[in-house]
Amino acid sequence: MSVQSNAHLKSADNDQIAWVKVSSVFLPLSNPISDAKVLTGRQKPMTEITILVAEIETTDGHRGMGFSYSKRAGGPGQFAHAKEIAPALIGENPSDIAKLWTKLCWAGASVGRSGLSTQAIGAFDVALWDLKAKRANLSLARLLGAHRDSVRCYNTSGGFLHTPLEQLLHNTDMSREKGIGGIKLKVGQPDCAIDLHRVATVRKHLGDDFPLMVDANQQWDRPTAQRMCRRFEEFNLIWIEEPLDCYDAEGHAALAQQFDTPIATGEMLTSVTEHAEFIHKRGADFLMPDAPRVGGITPYLKVAAMAEQAGLMLAPHFAMELHVHLAAAYPTEPWVEHFEWMEPMFNERLETRNGRMLVPTRPGLGLSLSEQVKAWTAQTAEVGSRP
Repeated sequence: MSVQSNAHLKSADNDQIAWVKVSSVFLPLSNPISDAKVLTGRQKPMTEITILVAEIETTDGHRGMGFSYSKRAGGPGQFAHAKEIAPALIGENPSDIAKLWTKLCWAGASVGRSGLSTQAIGAFDVALWDLKAKRANLSLARLLGAHRDSVRCYNTSGGFLHTPLEQLLHNTDMSREKGIGGIKLKVGQPDCAIDLHRVATVRKHLGDDFPLMVDANQQWDRPTAQRMCRRFEEFNLIWIEEPLDCYDAEGHAALAQQFDTPIATGEMLTSVTEHAEFIHKRGADFLMPDAPRVGGITPYLKVAAMAEQAGLMLAPHFAMELHVHLAAAYPTEPWVEHFEWMEPMFNERLETRNGRMLVPTRPGLGLSLSEQVKAWTAQTAEVGSRP
């Protein structure tokens, strides 16, 4: 090995985190969004997403950027927790990602090891993986070990319950023209007949074989879910998502065992342990982990490994800018959810073609923050000093 190579290895081995910045960004949505939780009175229409952005720089000048998010409430809480635990990163080697996740977790363990506290850790964890991939001059997917260069993708943003039926059909056409390979519709109307009519109309519009999914957002009880799953069997759906409360593993398992149409769930789970229970009880055919919600890439990979061992299909929730890389690294062909909501945050755009989302080849996540982010930033905090 050359002296130059030895010097490079020594430098990388001795690198330390010198500076950390966290920002709370309020990203407005063009139209208020409603799903079944709004119609049942449990939530108000969504008007914005709060993004927690973490930026990290090392003594050797390597940089990483990561993010987590909150919908409706919780964003300021995530920022407050991230600000409080960020100093624990200073002076640490950025390569020791699993060690740092544990350190950050124990720094705030008195408020729990799931939910808001670990979602705050998620932004740092993603930034560390972004940094590691950039330092290797590899995309995140390649660093993890990609199985494919593109991933099946489906659109959700055009299928919300507030969308009139004619607009819904127009949205499906627009998605197909963009090269998106599947359509997901929100269901869970108080009048089940409306759900059935909308799904039947879209299925006829798309044809018998075009990939179509539905999502009830946890709003059915067990008898209603039983009836609706039976009625939806005729529509050749890819899956029925969250027909029951997100923690009802046994109820989901019973539906998965009874019906031909696959059951999908997992997006609301915020720890590896919660996913492990669903996997053990066979509560999903498609598991839908969300890396920011579960605490970042480090715990997500643990969930994915358990899902692979159990032979489950995978469809990570939201955050396509991150999940396209993670889905590319899953052995069995997954789905990625196409949501354009966070696109204004970044200068880069993901490409969709022939029903698939192309995995970026730029180093790391392949993302840089847009200038617009400054105007949407409500709070920032920095620790350490930039080299």
